[in-house]
Amino acid sequence: MKTRRIQNLLAAALVGALIFTTTIAHAQEPLPSWNDGPTKQSITDFVAKVTKEGSPDFVPVAERIATFDNDGTLWCEQPMYFQLFFALDRVKTLAPQHPEWKTKEPFASLLKGDVKGALAGGEHAILEIIVATHAGMTTAEFEKIVADWIATAKHPKFKRPYTECIYQPMVELLAYLRANGFKTFIVSGGGIEFMRPWTEKVYGIPPEQVVGSSIKTKYEMRDGKPVLMRLPEMNFIDDKAGKPVGINSHIGRRPIAAFGNSDGDQQMLEWTQAGSGARLMMLVHHDDAAREFAYGAESKIGTFSDALMAETKHEGWTVISMKDDWKTIFPLEKN
Repeated sequence: MKTRRIQNLLAAALVGALIFTTTIAHAQEPLPSWNDGPTKQSITDFVAKVTKEGSPDFVPVAERIATFDNDGTLWCEQPMYFQLFFALDRVKTLAPQHPEWKTKEPFASLLKGDVKGALAGGEHAILEIIVATHAGMTTAEFEKIVADWIATAKHPKFKRPYTECIYQPMVELLAYLRANGFKTFIVSGGGIEFMRPWTEKVYGIPPEQVVGSSIKTKYEMRDGKPVLMRLPEMNFIDDKAGKPVGINSHIGRRPIAAFGNSDGDQQMLEWTQAGSGARLMMLVHHDDAAREFAYGAESKIGTFSDALMAETKHEGWTVISMKDDWKTIFPLEKN
């Protein structure tokens, strides 16, 4: 009887140990929200090559730089860039101070609720809206306005905060790279000071590792204290050919891995690939209308043109299919 009891205890202990070991192994599994396949494998193979000492592709920790576009790569960008939603809300808030907006485009259309009409002016109209709603205050005042907005605003389709419209697989990728000695940077066409108030909490990327578009600022004394005033003039647009320029100015090292999703990221991937040694270039393809959106060459936001698709094939870049490569899209979803 005693022998059988001991055997049962040993068996229970063995089962417990197996469960514990399996749980630990599962917890340590890299990229759990990614489906097994060539895309996930290309990431883990690349990381293994550049982090293994003695490997011909080994890269010292200081040189393990990975850059990520934000809109459409780390978080959703449809039906409009989130910063544009912020700017539209700012137009409504500031309208009483600008009676001329009632007859001046693109503001007149916005105040009538005609967003499509307001944006018919293309990039010029967008920049005019951004400059008008992002300037005329100190950098500290703007940071608070952004922080307050991002804490309460919600996506019109998903009915969740914009900071919960981030891509869980990409959040895991950021963490996986950092766990392997990489320093991760955002390199986005979005405003640098629009992103900095929340990127560390959401992505684990501190403000000094955010590269983006900016408006000019001016040092002034206000009530005996120094401030930086935001001026109604663009300083730098961190998009397309501007991205390698921004990387060089802010980071000072060429990335060995770059991730984007649109034509605006092409030059960043080209710049990354042009370096020596092992390189990883990837583009997120929005092909999942059921769980997010499906768009590409025809879209004015996050355009993934046929020419870019052809270059991915020619250059050997990897296209990430949201539909096929990701088990889940947003955090807290059930796989």
